[in-house]
Amino acid sequence: MLQRPRNGVIARSVGLLGPAFVASIAYVDPGNVAANITAGAKYGYLLVWVLVVANVMAVMVQYQSAKLGVVTGKTLTTTLGERLSRRSRLLFWMQAELVAGATDIAEVIGGAIALNLLFGLPLPVGGVIVGLVSMLLLALANPQRQRQFEHVIVGLLAVIVIGFLAGLVVSPPDAGGVLNGMVPRFDGTETVLLAASMLGATVMPHAIYLHSSLVIDRHGRPETERRTRRLLSATRVDVVVALVIAGAVNIALLVLAATSLYGREGTDSIEGAHAAVRDALGPVVATAFAVGLLASGIASTSVGSYAGGTIMNGLVRRQIPMLIRRSVTLVPAVLMLAIGVNPTMALVISQVVLSFGIPFAIIPLRRYTADKRLMGSFADNPWLRWGSAGAAVVIVALNVALIMLTVAGIGD
Repeated sequence: MLQRPRNGVIARSVGLLGPAFVASIAYVDPGNVAANITAGAKYGYLLVWVLVVANVMAVMVQYQSAKLGVVTGKTLTTTLGERLSRRSRLLFWMQAELVAGATDIAEVIGGAIALNLLFGLPLPVGGVIVGLVSMLLLALANPQRQRQFEHVIVGLLAVIVIGFLAGLVVSPPDAGGVLNGMVPRFDGTETVLLAASMLGATVMPHAIYLHSSLVIDRHGRPETERRTRRLLSATRVDVVVALVIAGAVNIALLVLAATSLYGREGTDSIEGAHAAVRDALGPVVATAFAVGLLASGIASTSVGSYAGGTIMNGLVRRQIPMLIRRSVTLVPAVLMLAIGVNPTMALVISQVVLSFGIPFAIIPLRRYTADKRLMGSFADNPWLRWGSAGAAVVIVALNVALIMLTVAGIGD
């Protein structure tokens, strides 16, 4: 008799999960694939530590974003828009849209590459198909169909996990090498560039903006303190589980490349990495990898368009129908594919652009979630305040180092 209520509470708590799984798709997009495989194939296990640190940061900031939405009933971008002057809002919106645009390019290109690998489709055609499929998913992206959208995205996440972890089952990593990769260090300018790319692909600015909107669309604003505490408790579980899964996929990609692709010719591109995986691990694993990449591109571009709508609505107080926005943002990616831009390099560079946008998201987020006037008794505790401050310092320092090393490299 005593067990039923407990089971009922557990079932209701599980029913509150979901928004973080949608946000986590941003952490396993094709940009991650390019950055992590490039890092592993060129430098082995050297940069494993970057992904571990980035994932810890991601858990922290995604929880802060979700908490802001649960407690205040307002998104991060709406909170920013209410506190910035008109000119500042427009400038902030422009940089946020640039970051979202870089994300979208990466996601469409990644899906196009996957269709090329699976079916031999030309990249521009693949890009259009990815865009059209994402439009179908976006038809579910509204508060009335939030659960259905979450279910589809979680299903795609499962495909991504299986596709990208399959190789490790066939070729297990060297445990000693992985542990050695946990020691923080770099090896030249390119490793700093890759680290910034991996960081931008892991701590995603548009996902930070989006998460506060997802929890509002799903839960609304709680009417009582008890309900707020219950939602925050479920949100912590949601964020930790979703991002541990996403982090494991990212680390698996790098470790797979370090284990099976290290030193092989041609692995500086996704197409080359796919060919190397096929040669080293067989066609079944290579097909699973390509299917995971396709699911990643479709899911993440849908989530990215959702985030773009949140950014615009909060900062410039305008709303464009999601499908129209999707059509407009698809154009740059398809044009880049049509003119023959190196797709893998475009993916890596897009993640560096994302990395430069991270401070604009996490610094105000930290300020707002620590503000007792805004958050009341739910304001960040000292551990979270100091942790988020440390994350901001690390990210800014890495970007400054990236600029200085890149400029020095050009000068040489």
